Amino acid sequence: MENIALTEAVYYILLSLYEPLHGYGIMQKIEELSDGRVLLAAGTLYGALSTLVERGWIEALPGEKNSRRKEYLIRPQGKAAVESEIRRLRELLANGELITGGGAK
Repeated sequence: MENIALTEAVYYILLSLYEPLHGYGIMQKIEELSDGRVLLAAGTLYGALSTLVERGWIEALPGEKNSRRKEYLIRPQGKAAVESEIRRLRELLANGELITGGGAK
């Protein structure tokens, strides 16, 4: 997998989808994971979900026939993207600590 930086929104969307969730559930999970710091508008979320499905990073799960709610789940390619991002962030942190002498006060 190529080492591309994920946006914070995409990172949190992928993290939230380690369990099946629908759109509103994803927004709630992201708010919880980020202690309320990251709030996604519905349009932003659904645009990102569409892109992530196209990339093969997540999948839309088959739902009940008459339900408008669609659940999503991360796929192996999405998990690889998350793992790559975690490595990238660790490198950033390590380099910052190296230069600054150990971290922010």
